[in-house]
Amino acid sequence: MKTPARRSKRVNQEESETNVTTRVVLRTRKTNCSKTRAARVRPDYPLTRTTSESEMKLMPPEFFQIDALDLAPRLLGKFMRRDNVVLRITEVEAYRPNDSACHGRFGVTPRTAPVFGPGGHAYVYLCYGLHMMFNIVADKEGVGAAVLIRSCSPVSGMETIQERRGLKTDKPVLLNGPGKVGQALGLSTEWSHHPLYSPGGLELLDGGEDVEKVMVGPRVGIDYALPEHVNALWRFAVADTPWISAPKNTLKPL
Repeated sequence: MKTPARRSKRVNQEESETNVTTRVVLRTRKTNCSKTRAARVRPDYPLTRTTSESEMKLMPPEFFQIDALDLAPRLLGKFMRRDNVVLRITEVEAYRPNDSACHGRFGVTPRTAPVFGPGGHAYVYLCYGLHMMFNIVADKEGVGAAVLIRSCSPVSGMETIQERRGLKTDKPVLLNGPGKVGQALGLSTEWSHHPLYSPGGLELLDGGEDVEKVMVGPRVGIDYALPEHVNALWRFAVADTPWISAPKNTLKPL
């Protein structure tokens, strides 16, 4: 959740003592499939998917209403859909309460009000007057936490994505950054508060496949934050895919 480099004049003791342990519980499921089953992570466009769009299902509200640090890795491999565009989430960052890099640190303002809403809603803000940054609100109403969608890979609607981006390419540069994702989905701040679990508009969908290999690292562009938050490993990315943003060398296997 990038913001221009500035710090509040006062950071209370509770923030400085925030637990920054990387706590990740990835969803698992029992299966009888053999070890030779085809890999679930597909690195290049067009993606070869075993799930058709008709089989994708909206995630329920309760999926989102957990700690942002738990929600973030669970979002990897999920699909964002708006109109004919479907993107697969490949990189995210978690922002939590008492986090000196989170917009929630400013309290409820006209700009930050959406992040204090119930989990499962969109929070879109304008960064540096240029980029629409798309976040998924996490946890219960009033908590003030979210997950920034940093990168995606294209699944469908390639022509629309290229038109919105103003870039005729099928390379990762098309979607390897949060501002690029917001542009590809055609988002504005008016999408804030939109429920991602309701049909129509902007939706988060489950294709029934889990991401098995995940990379973790420190978040990007938050040098203004406290050292313990700058160094927290709250950035998550799908392993073995080029569809992630820089820097890549700070990401390590989970």
